[in-house]
Amino acid sequence: MQFLLSDPVLESWQGDCAILLCFNTEPFSLPESIAELDKTIWGGALTELIQEQGFQGKAQTVAATRVGAQVRKVVLVGLGNPAQLTLDLLRRATAIGLRQANGLKAKQVALVLPSNDLQLIHSIQAVVEAGSLVAHRDTRFKSQAKLAESNGSSTGFAVESLTLILPEPLGDQRATYEGTVTQAQEIAAGTILARELVSAPANVVTPLTLADTARELAEHHGLAVEILGQEDCEALGMGAFLGVAQASDLPPQFIHLTYTPAEGALGKLALIGKGLTFDSGGLNIKTDSRSIAMMKTDMGGSAAVLGAARAIAALKPQLEIHFIVAATENMISGRAIHPGDILTASNQKTIEINNTDAEGRLTLADALVFAEKLEVDAMIDLATLTGACVVALGEEIAGLFTPDEQLAEQLQQASQQSGEKIWRMPMEESYFESLNSVVADMKNSGARAGGSISAALFLKQFVEKTPWAHLDIAGTVWSDKESGYANKGGTGYGVRLLVEWVMARQGIPASV
Repeated sequence: MQFLLSDPVLESWQGDCAILLCFNTEPFSLPESIAELDKTIWGGALTELIQEQGFQGKAQTVAATRVGAQVRKVVLVGLGNPAQLTLDLLRRATAIGLRQANGLKAKQVALVLPSNDLQLIHSIQAVVEAGSLVAHRDTRFKSQAKLAESNGSSTGFAVESLTLILPEPLGDQRATYEGTVTQAQEIAAGTILARELVSAPANVVTPLTLADTARELAEHHGLAVEILGQEDCEALGMGAFLGVAQASDLPPQFIHLTYTPAEGALGKLALIGKGLTFDSGGLNIKTDSRSIAMMKTDMGGSAAVLGAARAIAALKPQLEIHFIVAATENMISGRAIHPGDILTASNQKTIEINNTDAEGRLTLADALVFAEKLEVDAMIDLATLTGACVVALGEEIAGLFTPDEQLAEQLQQASQQSGEKIWRMPMEESYFESLNSVVADMKNSGARAGGSISAALFLKQFVEKTPWAHLDIAGTVWSDKESGYANKGGTGYGVRLLVEWVMARQGIPASV
C-alpha cells in the first residue's frame, strides 16, 4: 500500500473513501471544515448517518455512508475522549477504518487526522505502521491465492493508497514527515517478516531456514553474520543448547548477526530470541493436540529478533547491536535427553533435567552467556517460555522480568510508544528454591505455582553483571482473530517494542 501526505484540504481530494477520525465530545459534532463539506457538497449525508446510528465518536465505534461522486464514501471512526488519546488508540482506529474501507472495496483512501495533543511526527508513524500491518495478508500457503496471482488478479487487501490529510500544512516539514513514513514502513516490514516466520509451519521454517534468513538479512541490509554449527558450539561448551538439539535430525544453528554504525557507536546492545522451530516436549511429550500443533510458534522470540534486525539495519541507529538466536528443534529419538540427565552450560553451571519440555531456557542459557561475553551495555531476551505467563497476563500482554530498574523503565516507555503491551512481574528470589537439585547446580524446571517467575530466575543464573531483561511472550505471538492492527496468525509481537527501545537508547550513555 502506498502512503501519501497532504495538506488539510479534503475538499480537493478525489477518491473512493475518506476515513474521518472523530473525538467523543458532548454534544458530538463534526469538525467545522467537515461539517461545512457535509452541508455544501454531501447534502447532509453525514449528519443523517450520525442521527440514524447515534454515532458519538466513542472509541473504536464505526459508521459509514455514501456521500457523492468526488468522495464516494465516508467512514467515521471514534477516537473516544481527546484527553485520553494514545498512539495505540490511533493505530487501532486507523485499522478499523481501513478494514471498513477494504470491505467497501475502496482503492484510493484518505484518512483525516484530527488536531490533538500527540506530536504529529508520532501520529504519522503510528498511522503508517497500522496501515501497513492491517493490509498485510499472508497467503503463501493458499492455493487459490497462488492461482489468482498467476492470473494477474489478487485476493489481498483492496486499498492501494492511503493519503494522510494532516491537521496542519506540511510546509518546510515535508521532508521530515516523508522520512517518518519511510521509517514506519521499515518497522512494519520487520514486523511482517516476524509474522511470516511465526506463521509458517515447522517443515518450512527450520533451524536451517532461520540461518538462511539471517544470511539474507546480512546480504541485503549490510549486517555481519556468523553461523555456528554443532562443532563450533561444542568448542564453546554449549552443553545446554546442544542437549536440547541432540534428538533432532536437523543440525543446530547458533545465529549471530551484528549491526555496526558507519560512525563510532554510542553503545552496544544485544537482542536474544528463543529459536525452537518445533517443540514436541521431548520425552515429556506434549499430550494436548492443540498445544503441540501450535509449537511451530515456539520460535516467536527469534522471529522478533530477526524482524528487529531488518528494521534496525534500515533505521541505522548510532549503536552496535548484536542479534542472537540459538536455533534448534526439541524432538524425540534414541538420542533425546532423558529426565534425570545432567547438562553443563557454557559458564560451567550444571543443570539436572527434570522436564524435557522446559527446553527453551536451556537454549537461552548458552545464548545469554555468549551475549554477555560480547561486553554489551544491556541485553534483552524474548521467549515463548511459559504457559504460566499466558495464564497470568492473557494473550495481549507479555511478562517483563528484570532486576534492573532503569532497564525496566526504558522498556515500559518503549511499550507505551509501540503499543506492544508488557507488565512487570516480580523476581522473587525465594522461588528459586523449587529449582534446587540434589545432584547438580539447579534443575531446569521448578514448581508449577509461579512457573514464569522460576523460569526467569533460572535464566538469571547465566547473567553475571550485564543489565538484562527477559520478556515472556508466550501469549502474544499468535492471534486466532483480527484484533486491532493484528490479523489472524503470527502477530510479529516484539519487533516494534525492540526498535523503540533501541532508538531511544541512542541518547543514553554506555555507562548507564
